[in-house]
Amino acid sequence: MAFFGLFGKEKKESLDQGLEKTRTGIFSRLTKTLVGKSSVDDEVLDHLEEALVSSDVGVTTTLKIIERIQQRVARDKYIGTSELNKMLKEEITGLMLEKSKGAPESTFEKITVTPYVIMVVGVNGVGKTTTIGKLAYQFKNAGKKVVLGAADTFRAAAVDQLTIWSKRAGVDIVSQGMGADPASVAFDTVKSAVAQGADVIIIDTAGRLHNKVSLMNELSKIKRVIQKVIPDAPHEVLLVLDASTGQNAVEQAKQFTAATEVNALALTKLDGTAKGGVVIGISDQFNIPVKYIGVGEKMEDLQVFDREEFVDSLFTLN
Repeated sequence: MAFFGLFGKEKKESLDQGLEKTRTGIFSRLTKTLVGKSSVDDEVLDHLEEALVSSDVGVTTTLKIIERIQQRVARDKYIGTSELNKMLKEEITGLMLEKSKGAPESTFEKITVTPYVIMVVGVNGVGKTTTIGKLAYQFKNAGKKVVLGAADTFRAAAVDQLTIWSKRAGVDIVSQGMGADPASVAFDTVKSAVAQGADVIIIDTAGRLHNKVSLMNELSKIKRVIQKVIPDAPHEVLLVLDASTGQNAVEQAKQFTAATEVNALALTKLDGTAKGGVVIGISDQFNIPVKYIGVGEKMEDLQVFDREEFVDSLFTLN
């Protein structure tokens, strides 16, 4: 039975719809597996393993889940296949809750410090700019004054795209145009935001991975100049990943977590993919909490991630 703990019925329905492709892929495989089966045996577990890997949960995390289920089957002696969904939900939720510690505790309605500084990182094409726009919109809707910083000055369209999103969201933006020094833009953004009494500062950064040392140096410099104005900033280093790329998202997470101190993740484009299981794998492998998920095109479809509701949507047939 579905529940509507954090977001209410409308948000939960949006989450259910966004995960439909992944859910359908998992259940179509499991349904074939369970025909004629009355108990969870090795064959059922083999097919479950295949279903989880094919939805991009990842081999390492899938084996953890299978091991947990094997332990329950051994302990409880007889478990019918009708109980498999409930068991999956409980074990995956437990696994993800273990990885949830250390997430910045801000929500759109509540932030821990003012101004709250978010530095956004990620490669081009993952939905980074769109995510920033949606974050800005939802913070503003929650009554927060938001300022954006266009510090992705490497890509020609980046500043223009962020400017468009700032207008859509109805928030201020600080920019110096393409080719400007990113750290200079970040510094001006923070100074301006503090002067305006802003509640939230969101700084975009360039999405390049061709030279990890260069990326690391640039992000470190941006952090240093921000800290000249706000010593404990950034409070959140948010890595944006495209869930539809599956294991490529895992590789990007490896690169960025090596280059900077990421402490929160956003997974976009979950509504367009059958690879939504990657959320579980990334949460498990990197020990960095998933904080936001994108489950649609609307501004409200960037949701604060709730692990229990996510697993409930993923493993409950409507």
